Amino acid sequence: MLIITRHASTGTRIFVILLLILVLGLLGLGLYQDRSELDAVRERGELVVVSRNNPTTWYEGPHGPAGFEYDLAKAFADSLGVRLRMVKAESISDLIGMVENHTVDMAAAGLTVTELRKRILRFGPSYMTVREQVVYRKGTPQPRRIEDLIGGRLEVLDDSSEAERLGELLHKYPGLKFTEVPEVDRQELIERVWKGEIDYTIANSNEIMLARRFMTELRVGFNFSPEKKLAWAFPRLEDDSLYLAARNFLEEARRNGLLQQIRERYYGHARQINYVGTRIFLGHIRKRLPRFRKWFEEAAERHNLDWRLLAAIAYQESQWHPRAVSPTGVKGLMMLTLPTARQMGVKNRLDPQQSIMGGARYFAHLKERVPEEIPEPDRTWMALAAYNIGLGHLMDARDITALQDGNPNRWIDVQKRLPLLMRKKFYRRTRHGYARGTEAVKYVQNIRSYYDILVWFTSQNPHQNAPEEPTFGVLPSKGN
Repeated sequence: MLIITRHASTGTRIFVILLLILVLGLLGLGLYQDRSELDAVRERGELVVVSRNNPTTWYEGPHGPAGFEYDLAKAFADSLGVRLRMVKAESISDLIGMVENHTVDMAAAGLTVTELRKRILRFGPSYMTVREQVVYRKGTPQPRRIEDLIGGRLEVLDDSSEAERLGELLHKYPGLKFTEVPEVDRQELIERVWKGEIDYTIANSNEIMLARRFMTELRVGFNFSPEKKLAWAFPRLEDDSLYLAARNFLEEARRNGLLQQIRERYYGHARQINYVGTRIFLGHIRKRLPRFRKWFEEAAERHNLDWRLLAAIAYQESQWHPRAVSPTGVKGLMMLTLPTARQMGVKNRLDPQQSIMGGARYFAHLKERVPEEIPEPDRTWMALAAYNIGLGHLMDARDITALQDGNPNRWIDVQKRLPLLMRKKFYRRTRHGYARGTEAVKYVQNIRSYYDILVWFTSQNPHQNAPEEPTFGVLPSKGN
C-alpha cells in the first residue's frame, strides 16, 4: 500500500506540473497577444516614420537631419524613450500604402487631411493649417480663377489632395486638363514653373513661401482651397495606443511651446527678405562672393563653423564691401569695432582676409560664451544677437525672459524680450542698460534668410557660387 500511495503521489505531482506549464503558457500567449502598439515600439527601441524628402518635411541639413516634420517626429520619439528611424517614400501613394499596410508606425510628411484619406488612415490632431495655391511665374498672365488654367500646362503631384480636387472639378470644367506627375515632390514642380517648363502647379502655402526665398519670380495666382489641416497619419488598427500617445504629445507640444518653437525655426524668418532684396543678394553672390569665399571657408574650418553662416553675417554687416565704414566707426567686411579688432589680432580692418578671420574668431568666441545648455540652433541665433548688440545685452534679455516665465534657452522666447531693452521700465533694471533690441531681432532674421539661400544654392550647385537665373521659357545652363 505504501508503494502504491507513493506512485499515485508522484503521478499527481507530474500532472500538476504539466497543468501549471500549460496555464502559464496560455497566460504568456495572452500577454504577448495583448502587447500594444506602443509597447512594441518601446520594446524594439525604435519609432519607424515614413516621410517625404523636401524642405518642408525632412532633409539632410548642414549639421545632419533637419526639417519641420523631422524635428517634431524626433521630439515624439524622444518622449517615448526610443530612437527615430526615418523611411523615405518616393511618392504619396507609396507613403499612404506603407501606413495602410502597417510597414511603418506612422507618417510625418505634411499630409493634408481629406475625406478620402480618412477612410483608410487615422489622422492625429492638426499641427498646422495651409492653403493650396496656384503658382505661376512673374511676367506671364496671372490666373485668377479655375477657368484661367484651361489651355495652360498644369502639373500636380500624383495622388495628391490637389489632384483629388481637380478630378472632382472636371465635370464642371470639361476643358480643364492637368497631368499627375509621379515620383517627384512639389518643390520640383514649383521649380519647373520657375524655369518656365510648365505654366502652373498647385502647392501648399508653406511650401510656396519657402520656395519664393530662392525663386524670386514665383507668384501666387489664387487660393485653390480654403484652409486645410496637416496631420500625422497612423494605420487603422484596433489598438490605438501609439495614436493616443502621439495625440497627447502634440497637445503637450502645443501647451509647452515646442510646436511654436519648431515652426519658428523653419518658417519664422521666411518672409524677411523681399523680392528686390533677394534679387540684389543673388547678384552679389555671383559678383562679389567669389573673391572672398576661400577666406570664409578657411576661417570656418579653423573655428568649426559653417562658412555660409560667416558669409551671411558679412553680407548683413557690409553687403560684402571690404571698405565699408559706418558713422559709428566700425569698418570692413565684418564691420569690426577698433577694440574688437585689436582683441582679435586684426591690424587692418579694411583688409578683407584679416576682417573675415577676425570676425570668425570673434563670433566663435561669443558662441563659446553663450551657455552650453542652450540647444542648437538656438545657441547660434543667440550668438548672432550678441554679435550685433553685445553679449551683456543678450544676457539681460535672457534674464527678462526668465522673469516673465519664458524659457531663456529658447530663441523664440528671448527674441520677444529683446525689444524690451528699449523701454526704460525694463532696461533700468538690467545690468547693461539700454540696447536696440528690435534691431538685433531683425539682424538675426536677415542672417538666417541669407544663410538659407546660400545653403540652398551651394547644395544645388556645389561647384558654382550661384546658378544663373533662368530666362522665361529657357532652361538655365548646366555648364560653367
